Amino acid sequence: MTYEDIKKNEEVRALIQKGNANLHVLGFTDHSEAHTALVAERAAMILDKFGYSAHEQELAKIAGFMHDIGNAINRKNHAEYGGLLANDILKAYDLSIEDRVTIVSAISNHDESTGRAMDAISAALIIADKTDVRRNRVRDEIAAFDIHDRVNYAVTGSNLKVNVEEKTISLNLQIDESICTMYEYFEIFLGRMMMCRSAADMLGAQFKLKANGVKIL
Repeated sequence: MTYEDIKKNEEVRALIQKGNANLHVLGFTDHSEAHTALVAERAAMILDKFGYSAHEQELAKIAGFMHDIGNAINRKNHAEYGGLLANDILKAYDLSIEDRVTIVSAISNHDESTGRAMDAISAALIIADKTDVRRNRVRDEIAAFDIHDRVNYAVTGSNLKVNVEEKTISLNLQIDESICTMYEYFEIFLGRMMMCRSAADMLGAQFKLKANGVKIL
């Protein structure tokens, strides 16, 4: 099986769409296929930069595309729900048990409230997911913004760089502080950025964060 197979799977796509709709009701930012595809491709890019095999990159892409399907059940514990759903879906494919379990584990451990990086696949997924901070993930009118919306909307530029020679993974953000203060940004994202730092450690790298040119991590 391949990443392209999962992208075409009607059940996976229906779960992503329902999860995204549920999160819209709850006031969360976009978690559509635009997000899951970005996470999938970014996770594979990270592994490619650090010399991981094409097969490992493929597993990361599959996990990345499926990582938020648990939101169709409930936002709370969505990572664990997603892992269980993915396990059942992946049984229908020509996939080794080891590969299936690796994907399920990565999905189940991607949320900062209950998970952490357990291997290279999960580490790449975590970094790819938590660094998807951008203005166009906000989908409500400005008048309805909560702090999560303001924080994402305030990000006018976002760039993730992987430097293999220096063994660094760097997220560089431009934040409009007239929309969101630095304090508000870190109130929302500090836990996620610390999770990225732990995930980078798993890859033998350092995670660095700059906001408006100032080094934060």
